[in-house]
Amino acid sequence: MNYKMIGRILSMVALAELLFMIPALLISVAHDRDVATNAFAVTIGLVGVISLVTYILCMRSETRFYAREGLVSVGLGWIVLSLIGCLPFYISGEIPDFLDAFFESVSGFTTTGASILNNVEAMTEGMLYWRSFTHWLGGMGVLVFILAVIPASGKGSGFTMHLLRAESPGPDVGKLVPRMRQTAVILYGLYIVLTILDVIFLLAGHMDLLEAICTAFGTAGTGGFGVKNDSIASYSPYIQNVCTVFMILFGINFTCYYFLLLGKVKDVFKDEELRLYLGIITASIIVIAINVRPMYDSVSETVRHSAFQVATVITTTGFATTDFDMWPTFSKMIMVILMFIGASAGSTGGGFKCGRLLLLFKTLRRNLEKTLNPQKIKVVRNNGRPVNEKVLLSLYTYLIAYVFIMIVSILVVSLNGESMTTTVTAVIACFNNIGPGLDGVGPTCNYGGLNMLSKITLIFDMLAGRLEIFPILLLITRKTWKKLV
Repeated sequence: MNYKMIGRILSMVALAELLFMIPALLISVAHDRDVATNAFAVTIGLVGVISLVTYILCMRSETRFYAREGLVSVGLGWIVLSLIGCLPFYISGEIPDFLDAFFESVSGFTTTGASILNNVEAMTEGMLYWRSFTHWLGGMGVLVFILAVIPASGKGSGFTMHLLRAESPGPDVGKLVPRMRQTAVILYGLYIVLTILDVIFLLAGHMDLLEAICTAFGTAGTGGFGVKNDSIASYSPYIQNVCTVFMILFGINFTCYYFLLLGKVKDVFKDEELRLYLGIITASIIVIAINVRPMYDSVSETVRHSAFQVATVITTTGFATTDFDMWPTFSKMIMVILMFIGASAGSTGGGFKCGRLLLLFKTLRRNLEKTLNPQKIKVVRNNGRPVNEKVLLSLYTYLIAYVFIMIVSILVVSLNGESMTTTVTAVIACFNNIGPGLDGVGPTCNYGGLNMLSKITLIFDMLAGRLEIFPILLLITRKTWKKLV
């Protein structure tokens, strides 16, 4: 295990996070929030010194870096990221319990949006900004950002693919261009442009600048932390529709946007995952709108709320314009199914991913055909290209781990004594990085009432869900830390 290289990466993660914390510090200063200002200043000063010392000690690390180091670096990196991110909340006293502050920070960076706060509007401006910004940074991934901005020398460039593979969502990760650093630059470039467009459209709806920025951060990262207690419900229909459109856009594989820039429009519309993703959204909106029509005054209002809730759940954003926990059972069941499905691979959304679901369906069809005709050789194809059997094997392994973690988590959280609906949907919502569930953790409730064991379990679930399970599982596997023979 190349510990020095891992230490170097972790120190860069910490230093990058501290730089991103400066705007929140400045906002606190501008609004004369002394307690919040001191909290950010202490965090930046203390963690900055520790990170610089760590970086200096690890500067002369070996360049040997394999998949194991990449997975461990990403797993530890996100834990360090969340620990540092929770310090301003805790030091300022705005979230006085450390576990609650850590839960909120993990929920932010993993773009889950599950909150323990009863009164979001009581937070100071700088804290609200930082809370929402954790979504934006976690949406694309802090290590992807580091790959985009740091120079990649010939000696140090070998670790980039391992880091990107470990942090990026989806069944398989490829390069948009030959060099990994250029791929990271393209991804973040597209991410920034879409976020700016979102802010512009929100400002056009007469939203306050800070609120527009925070809402865009939550939408871009598909996180869902709002700046109001009722999330997006009190905003105008225009604002709600803007959020609906951009949530769906950020749930699309960013490779599609890159192909659009290259003028490969046909390739985008032929993308099977994109068609499945948009097809599920369209069908769900239509069916739910028909089912909940008696609950709203007009067809337009019914469609608006149905589209928003479908978009916020399938993209795992977690915003809300209405309490869908009050919907008929049929519509709520569709919402739960959408929680499992999630967005596209290569997007900022969470969940199982439409790409994996598509491969499972195709594998099922192939195996059924082979049962009828054992001699027939059938290859699983995606967008016309054969899928490597290693990718399918990885998919099966992921599915087993996915089901196992969910079952164990539900059993542990059930010890809290909440209803079955609350327990099951809390795990589903956190593991798939959605945020709100049903019943006691529904859109109008929060996770503050859960006990310590439940919160720790859900923290693990949020991290495992965001990092595609394996980087977090490897951290608690003894063989990971053994010397390879």
